[in-house]
Amino acid sequence: MRTGSTSRAPVSRDRRVRYEKRDQVAWVTLDRPAVLNAMDARTHEELAEIWDDVEADDSVRVAVLTGAGERAFSVGQDLRERARLDQAGVPATTFGSRGQPGWPRLTERFDLTTPVIARVDGYALGGGFELALACDIIVASDRSVFGLPEARLGLIPGAGGAFRLARQLPLKTAMGYLLTGRHLTADLALRHGLANDVVPAAELDRCVAGWIDDLLRCAPLSLRAIKEAVHRSLHLPLDAAFDTTYPWETRRRRSRDATEGPLAFSEKREPMWSGT
Repeated sequence: MRTGSTSRAPVSRDRRVRYEKRDQVAWVTLDRPAVLNAMDARTHEELAEIWDDVEADDSVRVAVLTGAGERAFSVGQDLRERARLDQAGVPATTFGSRGQPGWPRLTERFDLTTPVIARVDGYALGGGFELALACDIIVASDRSVFGLPEARLGLIPGAGGAFRLARQLPLKTAMGYLLTGRHLTADLALRHGLANDVVPAAELDRCVAGWIDDLLRCAPLSLRAIKEAVHRSLHLPLDAAFDTTYPWETRRRRSRDATEGPLAFSEKREPMWSGT
């Protein structure tokens, strides 16, 4: 795995995504505010390169995904581009992004072990909501709005919305939103357990910073091992989950950090994580 500290992706005026790494955090910003951060093919291609780099860089402990501007996290698929593709005879998509630009997208990176926070301010609709659902933690402003309106557009929530929402909500509740395209306010998302925190917009960055600080206090190998074990065991019976081998847990168990934590506790000091 490659390592690094503070860097930025090559800057181009027409890039769809801003990417910066600083202080062990990767900041990924969908940067098309004029179209509410709708995602076209090139956005997905850029995101794929970024997620590859995030997972490969040992210096990155946490990633934060957000949208530029104050109106939207992302409204999902660029429907104008989809309409042009339809007119050109390009086959319509279905579940998943295999064969599409940017595959595998975040919604299908089931082996991504870096913790990802969704910083949501404004609309998170369609594929934008699906991106947020694929993150580990959602922190939203109180003016944020979530929804999967695909049924109203003759589409489906093919980037995992149909699957994740039904796993993260009671089935009847999920079906109500999936079949009608109704929106969820940030407060409802919090009450349903879809968001971890909802705060006034002016406090959003401070709240996100609090989550980052808490994550950075934890051992990096523990975070990866926990995330891997949770996601790989969701479909398993409990006894099978215990009997499964998790590569990152094997690495954590044999690491220096596994002994550093208890030692630091006994010496009444902060642990010094090495990630090894």
